[in-house]
Amino acid sequence: MNVLIVQNKPTLGQMWQRHLHRHGHVADIAIDQDAAIEMLSEKFYPIIILDVVLNNGSAIAVADYASYRHPNAKVIFVTNSSFFSDGSIFQLCSNACAFVPIATQPDDLAAMVEHYAKPI
Repeated sequence: MNVLIVQNKPTLGQMWQRHLHRHGHVADIAIDQDAAIEMLSEKFYPIIILDVVLNNGSAIAVADYASYRHPNAKVIFVTNSSFFSDGSIFQLCSNACAFVPIATQPDDLAAMVEHYAKPI
């Protein structure tokens, strides 16, 4: 399965990528909004792991573009802040399926990818 990781921190994104590869997934990394949108315009990703706070661009814009371009794609938001801790991300982004701390274990993240990517 194709997974797009949108993460500012290359080391963290690469760790998640390696872990997803070990679980049989194809994982690509984008480090900002422009790269993520370019990748979404070229390829379908049923699951996107998206850092809420991007250094260059907006995570909401990436999620909105994914919703427009690939209506069935789901977004797992990750964060290291308390912003959106009230659950409002689910009201803002119709494709949000999870909101987890950035420190979530890679095994748990891979399990979420596999769970949310299953066809309904």
